Amino acid sequence: MAVVLVLVGVFATGAGLGRTAGPFDWTDASAGSSQPLPASAPAPVRKPASLPTRLSVPAIKVTAPVTPVGQARDGSVDVPPLTEHNQTGWYDRGAVPGEPGRAIIVGHVDTKSGPAVFYRLHSLKPGARIQVTRSDRTVVTFKVDSVEYFDKANLPAARVYGDSGPSELRLITCGGEWVGGRTGYEDNVIVFASRVP
Repeated sequence: MAVVLVLVGVFATGAGLGRTAGPFDWTDASAGSSQPLPASAPAPVRKPASLPTRLSVPAIKVTAPVTPVGQARDGSVDVPPLTEHNQTGWYDRGAVPGEPGRAIIVGHVDTKSGPAVFYRLHSLKPGARIQVTRSDRTVVTFKVDSVEYFDKANLPAARVYGDSGPSELRLITCGGEWVGGRTGYEDNVIVFASRVP
């Protein structure tokens, strides 16, 4: 079955978070390649994944709750409320951390009152560990592969989104210069990380 993920942006507008240009369309590359099961074979049953509840990034001293976020009214990926500046948001229409595909966790870089949960995200180095605790108390560990800046009009959708392939994690916040208005910061800071076996 084909999975289509249409995203208009990465973030809703808010202090510290801007909106990216879109729309982005991502289609599972395996669509159309699977053969239907014979009528006599039962359909495989996939156990629901345990959802993320906590994020830990020791290298930047982050320990934060994770709450599900969906899409904002404008079609962009929603974020935690600005009043919850130390909370992160897992995009619940994408992959679950530890399951196949690219899980996305977003957070604010700052608010009007000061630094927020992902204020030091840009300073992560390759090799740093990220741990996601799930509701069944399992802990999934990821290793940082790279930390990159992207102009909001040029987000690499094919590298960020997708719910097939190896288990990967994307941590996303804003960065670069503050330009104000509906844009906020001019860039997105994205941490690309892969699961540690």
